[in-house]
Amino acid sequence: MRTPPRLRALTTVAADGVRRHFFVPDEAPPEVRAERPPAAARPPRSGRAVRPDGSWFSAGLRLALGALLGWFLVRQLLRLEQLLALVVLAAFIAVGLEPLVGGLVRLRLRRGWAVAAVLAVFCAVTAGFLVLVIPPVGRQAAVLADAVPGWLRQLHDHQSALGRVEDHYHLVDRARHAVGGGGTDLVGGVVGAGRLVLDTVASLVVVVTLTLYFMTGLPGIKEFCYRFVPGSRRGRAREITEEVLARTGRYMLGNLLTSAVAGLATFAWCAVVSVPYAAVLGMFVALMDLVPMVGSTVAGVVVSLVALAVSWPVALATAAFYIGFRMLEDYLIMPRTMKYTVDVNPLVTVLAVLVGGVLMGIIGALVAVPAAVALEMALKECVFPRLENS
Repeated sequence: MRTPPRLRALTTVAADGVRRHFFVPDEAPPEVRAERPPAAARPPRSGRAVRPDGSWFSAGLRLALGALLGWFLVRQLLRLEQLLALVVLAAFIAVGLEPLVGGLVRLRLRRGWAVAAVLAVFCAVTAGFLVLVIPPVGRQAAVLADAVPGWLRQLHDHQSALGRVEDHYHLVDRARHAVGGGGTDLVGGVVGAGRLVLDTVASLVVVVTLTLYFMTGLPGIKEFCYRFVPGSRRGRAREITEEVLARTGRYMLGNLLTSAVAGLATFAWCAVVSVPYAAVLGMFVALMDLVPMVGSTVAGVVVSLVALAVSWPVALATAAFYIGFRMLEDYLIMPRTMKYTVDVNPLVTVLAVLVGGVLMGIIGALVAVPAAVALEMALKECVFPRLENS
């Protein structure tokens, strides 16, 4: 090793036996000193306690506090589960009706008046449904009230069919026990039914109110959410969000279209085979068909049971009609409609509806397809390009 000018080599020996070579000026003292071992290598002095490192304690404390905070937040979210479901449903309805509101706004109508017009149409449809439902229900209730005295006489007639059923099952005694000794259970059932009705009405009022607020302030809500996105990505985020909302609106309108087809087909079939209350059953099927996967099946079962009032052949023919219509809807009408509205693979649609139904019930099944659309677009825009470029 060559020594630079005006410098000389100096060798030091550490306590662990390692030699180190340095170049020092000529004026430096010539003695060689042993280096002190580093602090971590020096043994602790006898008679003094070693202070442990406190990092493990602070990490454990932070972990425990984070776990407690997460548990508290989960508990609060579970308590708000029903309210959050109603909020999600209201937002979904508002987004689904946005194409109608946006079309009215493009016709130079103020947004508030556009929302009022959509609300007026909804109220008119609801009033029409009530007009169709209330008169036949009232007539059937009157018929039922007139038939009760005759049924009571037949219960005491041991030669009639109802009398033989009474002799075998003792229905009168059981009814007296329910009203008398078991009156508490009866009152509890009535109170529970009343609470269910009140909860349903309150939920309906909350959904309608939130939907109106969402529909009126949707542009402002979107702009507020865009402010959480960095400015360099805000434009692309706005495009993706608008595309998701547009597809969600088209999905809602497509679902309404298929439900209207199901309702009209039910009305036509019931009118042809003389099933009573054709208009009411048509409206019922149209409403139930809005629920993916299971709604049309339940509606078909109900209409088939009503057809029993005519005859067994008519009921069997009605069941066969609904099986055929369900296959037509699942394999022809719905795929074509979903392909045009949301452009999602049918298998993804079915899986999304099943998962949404398990997680959030009917509301989850309704919002599952738009959620699948949003997830698919997020994967195409954010995840897949990074994986391809990596």
